[in-house]
Amino acid sequence: MKIQIVLVMLLACLASTGCQSTNVSSQGGIAPINEAFSITVPKTMTVKQGTNTAVTVALNRGDYFKQDVELDLTTAGIIVSPNSVLVKASDKPVVQCQITVARDAAIGDYRVTVTGTPAKGTATSTIIIVSVVAQ
Repeated sequence: MKIQIVLVMLLACLASTGCQSTNVSSQGGIAPINEAFSITVPKTMTVKQGTNTAVTVALNRGDYFKQDVELDLTTAGIIVSPNSVLVKASDKPVVQCQITVARDAAIGDYRVTVTGTPAKGTATSTIIIVSVVAQ
């Protein structure tokens, strides 16, 4: 009977230990998953030739993520401004950018890659598909 109680207690300890969400910390060891960040953008947008539109880029910081993040927006065939922004740890995590499409831009889909690089740790990126349509 004592062995069964010990086994049940051991299994309970193992089960509760394995349920925590963790990642490898940038400072070494294991850290809570909420030390990370992600980027939220609209997945698709439609912009007419010869116009511009605003796009919101938001950083989703974990509870323990307290770093500056360099946001880089890259594309070809259309213009994104600003194409690089430093979001300080103390700043609001929302950035407004402008996507400008020339009057003679080819109709079709363009990819805007948004990459966030923290002061320490791994960069993350996401993509916005911008569909250019006739005016």
